[in-house]
Amino acid sequence: MHVPDGFIDAPTSAVTGVVAAAAVAVSLRGARRELDERTAPLAGLVAAFIFAVQMLNFPVAAGTSGHLLGGALAAILVGPCTGVLCVSVVLLMQGILFADGGLTALGVNITNMAIVTTVVAYAVFRLLVKVLPRGRRSITVASFAAALLSVPAAALAFTLMYAVGGTTDVSLGKVATAMVGVHVLIGLGEATITALTVGAVVAVRPDLVYGARDLRQRLSLRVNGELVDAPAAEPAPVAARSPRRIWAVGLVTSLVLAGFVSFYASANPDGLEKVAADHGIDKKAEDHAAADSPLADYGVKDVTDARLSGGLAGVIGVGVTVVAGSAVFWAVRRRRTAHPADVSPASTGGA
Repeated sequence: MHVPDGFIDAPTSAVTGVVAAAAVAVSLRGARRELDERTAPLAGLVAAFIFAVQMLNFPVAAGTSGHLLGGALAAILVGPCTGVLCVSVVLLMQGILFADGGLTALGVNITNMAIVTTVVAYAVFRLLVKVLPRGRRSITVASFAAALLSVPAAALAFTLMYAVGGTTDVSLGKVATAMVGVHVLIGLGEATITALTVGAVVAVRPDLVYGARDLRQRLSLRVNGELVDAPAAEPAPVAARSPRRIWAVGLVTSLVLAGFVSFYASANPDGLEKVAADHGIDKKAEDHAAADSPLADYGVKDVTDARLSGGLAGVIGVGVTVVAGSAVFWAVRRRRTAHPADVSPASTGGA
């Protein structure tokens, strides 16, 4: 889904750039309400994990592959506003360092992959959580459905952008059918990865999952035949609640996925690349401005061994993303501390 330069014309790219900038600005403010001392470090890790898993293209159908977009995963784990920022950080690192996704198309990519996926996924997730039975299994089921629907929604958003500012004369009906069709299949992979990841974190630390914050409920006791709320439990000591172990395990997992497992990823073109090649969307594609980057195409320049080159690039990417993401989210967290009036009382409750 990484749109290269030349697919969408300059005016449309400029408009999406404005939309993306506005959404990021709103998300920076909204993230103040979502992040606290426990979840701020997790947000940087989520960005790094998304970067790592996006390197793992999985085969779908007819010589096509797909990879995680990550909007649903980020929104459920750390909140929708923070989720937009997580995916935006990943896209920025990929575009600048790895020549993946055009720089003039950065607004297009943030709108499709960060905004649309996050908004659609979190809306679906919240709706399902309200109607499903209250429990951890429902969080996992809702995560699967939300992620599944978010991917074809992003494909449809690209099709609409192409209808407005496409640079080639291609049948929009064929583009829409091909894009949505293949991305429904990719959505199944996205849904599986998202549900497994959310389910794993909820199983060990549900208090760190933004989407599971409503699982906590006060116990009721029957007194003289009437149900009354039991006193709230005392919060666990800070040391016992430290998410450092989760953070360490997540970082090691990301490094292993990007540095080793990525070598075995599918080499088939992803959904957008396949549709673009089949229908001529790529006729006016432009060379990437960062094509000469030492890390272009997820390899380290002058390292001839493909396995080592790709692995080093993946490890560097995870490292840079976790540092950049953590810096952004710690800054947002400090702004929350400096401006407590921006944080509603409801948002400071247990997550």
